[in-house]
Amino acid sequence: MSLPALSPYHLSLALTLPGLLLLWRNLRFRFYASRRARKIPHAQERVLILGASSGVGRSVAHVYVKRGAKVCIVGRRRDKLDDVARECRAMARGGAQVLMVKADCADPEEMVSLRERLEEEWQGLDTVIITAGVSALRPMMSNAGVEMDPRHPPKSQATAEGLTHAISVSNAAITGNFTGPLVSALSLIPLLTLTSRSPSILLLSSAAAVIPAPTRALYAATKAASLLLYQALAIEHPQIAFTFFLAGTIEGDFRASAVDKALPPNLTSSGSGSDSSEPTPLVREANPAKHGLKVGWVAQRCAQAVDRGEKNVFTPMYMRFGHLFYWIVPAYVEWRARVKYRYT
Repeated sequence: MSLPALSPYHLSLALTLPGLLLLWRNLRFRFYASRRARKIPHAQERVLILGASSGVGRSVAHVYVKRGAKVCIVGRRRDKLDDVARECRAMARGGAQVLMVKADCADPEEMVSLRERLEEEWQGLDTVIITAGVSALRPMMSNAGVEMDPRHPPKSQATAEGLTHAISVSNAAITGNFTGPLVSALSLIPLLTLTSRSPSILLLSSAAAVIPAPTRALYAATKAASLLLYQALAIEHPQIAFTFFLAGTIEGDFRASAVDKALPPNLTSSGSGSDSSEPTPLVREANPAKHGLKVGWVAQRCAQAVDRGEKNVFTPMYMRFGHLFYWIVPAYVEWRARVKYRYT
């Protein structure tokens, strides 16, 4: 049975509508950015960056101090924070101020102390950028001490010690990727609401939070949890502009923070069903330093997304279609994920 042909009118409408939607989207973002800039000029913006000691957080700090904003950088590693603070002060423009606070986002007492410091120094806050987090790189069974090849049956099963280790690793990922953002939000939402004319929060999440991938089960699960938490908070607090930044692979040493880098000595990697006794490689995909998104570009895009009040930002853009396709043709997306992470 042949499909009915489109009339010239309907064909032109079908070709024109996507362009009109993109035009409307860009005009809306430009209007919001202009309105927020009038409420909070760049030189008056008070910006808190959680997880600023390296990676995207460090580069975001550079972006805002170059604008002349007041920037508070927060991280757990004092030596790294010192380096970032020196860099920021050297490139600061206008009346830019740099405040440095060593704190753990998952520690309630340290977050309350940070909030009190911000109230004392700046009498409030306008923008919160949450880039803190940890990675996890192993297949889940590997964390339980069982190496499995998808092409062969396993030679062993998880022991009680293996399961205990998997729980320990999972708790570390939950603390870094969920508890930290949770405590941060609960600590800062009232302060933002009370003291800013245009409060904004950006959560640096991951495309893995909405597109599953092998060897990223633990990372994806904890990132998805914090993403859904913040999406619900955005509904509960409509006076705050929430931005969810879902990025693909980013260049840098983020994988060094993996909570599952090493197995304890009492767990062996002898459960593989293949002839090889080699342990599971921690990085299977293409070298992030060569193929990942550039950190500086991601930082600029984060600041732009906050300025424009964007809600969901997928980068690269095709990740948005990956999320859509997973619900339409899941088998294809799963196959592509296995290919990317060489889990075949």
